[in-house]
Amino acid sequence: MTNKLGLHANVWVAGWSRDEAARAIAKTAESGFDLIEIPALSPDRLDPQNTSRLLAEAGVGATLSLGLDAATDISSGDPGRVAAGEAKLLDAISVGRDLGVSHICGILYSAFQKYDEPPTADGLKTSVATMAKVADKAAASGITLGMEVVNRYETNLINTAAQAVEYCRLVDAPNVGVHLDVYHMHIEEVDLVAAIEETGDHLVYFHTGDSHRGYMGTGSVDLKGAFRALARIGYQGPITYESFSSRVVGQPLTGILGIWRETWESGDDIVAHAMTFTRAQMKAAAESRRRSRLVGDVG
Repeated sequence: MTNKLGLHANVWVAGWSRDEAARAIAKTAESGFDLIEIPALSPDRLDPQNTSRLLAEAGVGATLSLGLDAATDISSGDPGRVAAGEAKLLDAISVGRDLGVSHICGILYSAFQKYDEPPTADGLKTSVATMAKVADKAAASGITLGMEVVNRYETNLINTAAQAVEYCRLVDAPNVGVHLDVYHMHIEEVDLVAAIEETGDHLVYFHTGDSHRGYMGTGSVDLKGAFRALARIGYQGPITYESFSSRVVGQPLTGILGIWRETWESGDDIVAHAMTFTRAQMKAAAESRRRSRLVGDVG
């Protein structure tokens, strides 16, 4: 099985109006990607009927990504916020079902924000219990939920791969797994390669990019090591390129992520580069894996 290659919609558009959806989906198909990752901070605004028609016409699959906010934080001690967060996640699953998505990923387990305090044991327990209920509905639609590991400035609950694995073990649902992102791993992990390998079969979704959110290979992320680690663990899920530039992205992501400068000027150019770079790294990683097996057989 070959990994499906995905592309985050924010390389093309800032929102998801009818015109933006049409452009983003058409450009993704034109660029040769299998999937488009659609930001779903407000799932009710995606217009599933129009979006699903556009996806079918383009022959492109989709995934959804989102983060909860303070008012919908399922790791909160406030029952009202937890209930609102559960409702938002269930709404996202309904939209995902109507779009035929394979994965819904992101900061599904807490608020997408900088916290002033560390997480609490009760907050973790509440988040896990809520996620277990949400996972049941997702499973009925064949949707996998990916808990994205993000840096300490975007959540306080899951900042490392090991924390995400433990969270998934607590939820104990076959369709709940780990979503790793090299940008965040570069900040938080002691050893990016080891973290991927130790995540192993829990890994269900993977974001590529680089340390500055721009062209892959021009920053300081060990992308060669990351792709080789994916090959070693036999990862077969989506590999999605995510990049943000002030030229395209708008609020609220601009403020939450701190996208203050143009990390690239042309979406067409950075997407073409991402495709070439990714395929080259995947091919090199597969060849390295093949050779290591041959050496092992001889030995």
